[in-house]
Amino acid sequence: MTAALHPYCGAIEGSVHRYALRVFYEDTDAGGVVYHANYLRWMERARSDLVDLLGIDQAQALAEGTGLYTVAELAIRYHRPARLGETVVVETRAVSVGRVSCTLEQRILRDDQVLVDATVKIGFITPAGKPVRQPQPWQDAFAAMVSPSPVPPPVPASAEPEGPQ
Repeated sequence: MTAALHPYCGAIEGSVHRYALRVFYEDTDAGGVVYHANYLRWMERARSDLVDLLGIDQAQALAEGTGLYTVAELAIRYHRPARLGETVVVETRAVSVGRVSCTLEQRILRDDQVLVDATVKIGFITPAGKPVRQPQPWQDAFAAMVSPSPVPPPVPASAEPEGPQ
């Protein structure tokens, strides 16, 4: 008897979620380069995996009529192409969390090269499409992933300008 197969999932390391993918033929155009819209699919898959790892059951929330997450805003920049057979990693970081939405930064890397980066705002809506407050435990789960902003070092007194310039 064969052991049960389990779907792949990523991992949360500190404040970063990482989700690895292999570029398959179906992801590419005739030249073996990933089609631009497939990067969006990969980022969506990584966000869904993150939500699952945070313990958020979207299917149950939808079935109960609580609501669901949807993309409200997206800004994306393509730097380099991924190609057939390569392995890429989607990294996701929470930037800010509000009552109704979360802003996430995502980037797709091949080794240490950034291929794509994006800022994605996800909003929580009712099944009818009306914005609604996220459940508090969900807000807390996303908020726990927000890295504290580094405090800039103080300017040494000797570096401050003297008198009017």
